[in-house]
This record gives sequence, C-alpha cells and structure tokens, in this order.
Amino acid sequence: MLDVAEQRYAEGELTNEEVSVIDAEGWRGTPMSTVAAWLGELPPIAGIDAVVAWCVQHDVEPALASLAWQPVADAIAKRHGLTANGGPRVRVVGSDYDGTVAEHFNEYDKRDRALQFAAEHGVSIDHCCAIGDSRSYLPLFAAVPTSLALNAGAAARAAASAAVDTKDLRDVIPWLEAWKAALH
Repeated sequence: MLDVAEQRYAEGELTNEEVSVIDAEGWRGTPMSTVAAWLGELPPIAGIDAVVAWCVQHDVEPALASLAWQPVADAIAKRHGLTANGGPRVRVVGSDYDGTVAEHFNEYDKRDRALQFAAEHGVSIDHCCAIGDSRSYLPLFAAVPTSLALNAGAAARAAASAAVDTKDLRDVIPWLEAWKAALH
C-alpha cells in the first residue's frame, strides 16, 4: 500500500500529508528502540562519507533536508556527519510509535527550513545549492541558484540545473567543485 502511495505522490496524485498518514500507520505499535536498531543497519549510498568530508574541507555545511520521518533523517545525519533539518514526525506514546502523524512536513516546509537554516547561519541564498531526487525538491530547487537531480525522477530532473545518475555519491564531487568555484 505504501509503495502505491509513494508512486501516486511521485505522480502528483497524492499530497505528502496524505502519504504520511498512510505511512505512519505502518509504525503503529513499533518500539522506538526497534526502529533505531533497524536504522543502524540501513545501507547508505556508497561514498556518502567522502562527500561529507569534501564539504567539511571546503567549508560547506552538509544539511539533510528530507521528507523522511525524523528518526530516519536523524539517524542518517548522525551516522554520516550531516545536519538534520526537517522531516515529519510519527507520534510517540510511551516508548512506541502510535501510527499517527504528530507533525506533517511537506516540500514547502523542506524549502522553508533550508532557507531558514541558511539565514540562521548567515549564509546568503546565493551561496547555497541543493541536491535531491524527487518532486519534493522542486520548491527548494526553485529557491537556490543551482541544483542537482541525483538518481531523480523526471520532475526533479526538469527543475534541476544538472543531473547525475550513480550508485556512488562521490560522483557528485565534480559538480560540487564547479559550484564552489563559481561562487568566487
């Protein structure tokens, strides 16, 4: 059911809020500790740590703006040295997820939080870029001067400045280097 909902979201037939309600139901009764253990085993895209290291070396804050549930985004961010910035929340009762949405977070929230994050860190939007894979990045892609569609669907590709298909995130480093060089 979730796969169908995700596909319908990708095609613009459902909102993120509608998909979140469907997805949250799957979390019902699951202990937070169980989800944390699952997330510890989540396989990352190859090269993520090298890209984060490149960002740190080049004074670029690698922030994760995601529509993934906060526990997922937080786990990925913590594991790889990214700054988590957003995501919907599943309600917690005691130490279990109850299957309802505690806080919605959509593609406009993703954009707004990213812009707020930049402003709070004194970074002009002219010095920001975005890398994303789906239509949930469209508002953010429109707000920043340059963007990269990574393993993305048609809508994200059409909205982005460039596109890369890869199984190794290190393949985005040349794009990042060109972006960084253009800032000077």
